[in-house]
Amino acid sequence: MTSISATFAGLLSAVQRPGDFVATGTTVLMTPLIEVNGVGPIALPLLPMQAEQLVAAAERAPYGRGPETLRDESVRRTWQIDAASVRIGGRHWLPMLEDIVGRAAEGLGVTGPVSAELYKMLVYGPGDFFLEHRDTEKEAGMFATLVVVLPSLSAGGELVVRHKGREVRLDLRGGDPSEIAFAAFYADCVHEVLPVTTGHRLALIYNLVRPGTERPPQPPDYAWETERVAAFLKGWDAVGPRKLVYPLEHAYTLAEVGFATLKGADAAVAGLLTTAAPLASCDLHLALLSIKENGAAEHRGSYRLRWDEDDDEFEAGEVFERCASLTDWRSPEGAPTSLGPLPVEEGTEVSPPGALDDLVPDEEHFQEATGNAGASFERSYRRAALVLWPRARVFAVLSQGGPAITLPCLDDLVGRWEGEGGDPESPLRVEAGALAGAVLADWRGVGWNGHARLLTLLTRLGDAGGIETLLDRIAASGSLLAKDSTAIATACGLLEPKRAAARIMDIVVGTSGHARDACCALLLSVARASALRGALVGAGERLLDALPDGSGQPPTPPFGWWDRSSTLTPRPIADALAALGLIEPPLAERLAERMLAAPKEYGLDAVVLPTVLDLMGRDLMDLPEAVGLVAPVARLRGVVLTHLRARVAEPLEPPQDWRRDDALPCRCPQCRDLAVFLADPGRERWTLKAAEPIRAHTEDTIRRAEADLDVTTERQGRPYTLVASKNQASYGRRVSQRRQDLADLERLGFSSASV
Repeated sequence: MTSISATFAGLLSAVQRPGDFVATGTTVLMTPLIEVNGVGPIALPLLPMQAEQLVAAAERAPYGRGPETLRDESVRRTWQIDAASVRIGGRHWLPMLEDIVGRAAEGLGVTGPVSAELYKMLVYGPGDFFLEHRDTEKEAGMFATLVVVLPSLSAGGELVVRHKGREVRLDLRGGDPSEIAFAAFYADCVHEVLPVTTGHRLALIYNLVRPGTERPPQPPDYAWETERVAAFLKGWDAVGPRKLVYPLEHAYTLAEVGFATLKGADAAVAGLLTTAAPLASCDLHLALLSIKENGAAEHRGSYRLRWDEDDDEFEAGEVFERCASLTDWRSPEGAPTSLGPLPVEEGTEVSPPGALDDLVPDEEHFQEATGNAGASFERSYRRAALVLWPRARVFAVLSQGGPAITLPCLDDLVGRWEGEGGDPESPLRVEAGALAGAVLADWRGVGWNGHARLLTLLTRLGDAGGIETLLDRIAASGSLLAKDSTAIATACGLLEPKRAAARIMDIVVGTSGHARDACCALLLSVARASALRGALVGAGERLLDALPDGSGQPPTPPFGWWDRSSTLTPRPIADALAALGLIEPPLAERLAERMLAAPKEYGLDAVVLPTVLDLMGRDLMDLPEAVGLVAPVARLRGVVLTHLRARVAEPLEPPQDWRRDDALPCRCPQCRDLAVFLADPGRERWTLKAAEPIRAHTEDTIRRAEADLDVTTERQGRPYTLVASKNQASYGRRVSQRRQDLADLERLGFSSASV
């Protein structure tokens, strides 16, 4: 069965003739010599004084109505000077005019020789205009009108051209006094000049003429093709690709990416789609299509080892990675768009299929082999492309860009809906709900960014179904972060308590094996909601099972090598103890017993003491519902107080001689000699003349034992000499520990004065 992308390309292939009913552009002005009878040479940009002189030499322009020529300033108000009174010279003028005529003919889709015959010079002053009208054939072979606007200081006066339901509005003032702007349109096109608001506008009007007696060219008419494309797009159903990407034939720089600057057949296809897409309720954009590839590089011919190899020595081999994306969006109206980068699914979205297979790269770079890595290449391609999708599926398209694209858009919609009063029947609410559904459909976890932002937006929307879906995704993917906990707890407030508790249980089961710290934070956040506590006992038991019990057996479920929380830290243990105290006090008491029974995992100084201090500093302890936390915290506090008081009571004085602790983790000959030196009260310095491996081993032993030694290496002679000098490091550590113990006793509510 033919794919949608192939069928779409087949329909557009019928667009044989490029061009449109209007062509426009700018060119650099190589200042010509322009003279007007009765005025003389004209300076550019047009000066106000000369504009007044031109008006004095001109006459009010008439307009035609059938065979009649009329003057009515309510229909046309401008000044004209006949071509016979205007002379234009200078060696650059004719080549410049020929270039303009050539570009105009190409834009109109006209081939063969085309000439431009000056018809009038027009001067538009403030308030001057020309109502909607069609031009009449002024000479044999005339098929279009060319308007060349010379530089002047003015505003307003836009040219509006209409043809078969389409409208183009052109501002021909030009943004630079060194440029002139032009526009050409077929003679049978309805057009008007809007009022000039300030200054004067000076324009040269030319008849575009084809020689011979053949029928003058007409604007390209793709009415039949447009109807077929529109009918096809209307039948674009939900099972097809989310968008279609149609690469253009011509190469365009980033500055040239725009509907008004497309060339040849690209312009013809864009014009057809500009008409067909709205008929089928589709959105059309122009974007920059970028492709990046990397892979293995191979040497051309036989391999030669050289230090000066360059890109010419390599050729691209197997491609390892390839990604395509769309950026720098343009709308048909030229208005800016907030669309961000979107990925391209080349297998289904590119039309015709395979259109990107044989592109020539814009950039290609090779990297020589280094270490264990072989030679590699990177290359990139850039093409302009027309992109369209059904308006009803715009959110599905945006969701392809991931959270960086969709969440700001959803945030904006929710904020606007709330600003309108939060009516649940509001179209903005419906639109936000549709976008939220599209985001959830593509949600695959967001790594270290977490789920909090989407949960918060779903909560603001009151989308209970979306919340349940996302909580199920978190449980299934195991991608829980501690910073998600508050958002999950708030979101659960919109769910019936039993349903919320069931999902919390699923999350704990699915994540406690590798995100234990996050589970502790989550359980505490949801336990603060009184409506949920009674239903969280199972989740609390599961969390307790995931914590070490001192048996030497791995917790249930076991932790993997990827577990970032396998080392216990005080904050999550404090969260777990607080959560269990709120949910089921006996569970908190069991955790306290486990902490005291497993000193290897729950060290008194490393875990228990910081946990107690953390909990004592939380306002949670003063809440009536935290009564179940009082007993386990008091028990842990008592054990910690005993531990600190005993250590503070130990004598503390500096060493009286050079005797130091001689317990070392190694008993090799060198380390035994070092231990004898440490125990000797009269020796301060020890040397070891040995090879580097023996010196390194001895230094490692000193480091692991935290021995009171300063170590240096004397690099004289062979082998070098390791020199160890005794210090008072362990005494200094005991002094620091005493200071910290006294401070901790104060924080625990025990006065150091009583020690």
